[in-house]
Amino acid sequence: MAASFPETAISTERLLLRPLAEDDAPGLATMMADDLVLAWTDLPHPFTEEYAAELARTLAPAHRAEGRGIVFAVTEHLTQRLVGLVELRNTDWRLRSTEISYVTAVWARGEGYAPEAVLGVAQWLFEDRGFLRLELRTAAGNTAAQQVAQKIGGISEGVLRSAWIVRGESGEVVVDSRSDLILWSLLPEDLESPELHHDGWHGDHRYVLRD
Repeated sequence: MAASFPETAISTERLLLRPLAEDDAPGLATMMADDLVLAWTDLPHPFTEEYAAELARTLAPAHRAEGRGIVFAVTEHLTQRLVGLVELRNTDWRLRSTEISYVTAVWARGEGYAPEAVLGVAQWLFEDRGFLRLELRTAAGNTAAQQVAQKIGGISEGVLRSAWIVRGESGEVVVDSRSDLILWSLLPEDLESPELHHDGWHGDHRYVLRD
């Protein structure tokens, strides 16, 4: 039987990362109905409420139980409003390595929620689960995702040429084009960077488990 992540929740200063629930479906469908989500992710299009409910009910639990990764709904502490989605995938249990991807709702962008959520997951992975490497892959044109990688202390390792599909809409037709990916990595020692302490992304924003 494959190793797997526990069903858990992670709390940061402003956010709670928790398992998806079926009643997240309307908010998820609204969040994913965005041109940038279409362009930069490989999520289904259209991302319907029915698919969101299936993701919460069946797909995400299976993803975790089979050891492939884990999916977190990201919510605000104060309002419980859904602000994003974070997924770990392509997990290698022998190498103690996994890849992270993230989506932020349109209304929540620019508030620093994505770096806070990703850093909380990174701290949990390294300090609680014993992982040794976290990867981020950002499309060459996705500057917002690249800024998140930089803010959490990620190190750019190079370019994966023509390794991604960027999607766009032309009328009612989705048009695909190829894109390079920038590969970033984060190791446990990277979280001790003085720059992270100075910028406030470490120390004051520790994760707290809510099993």
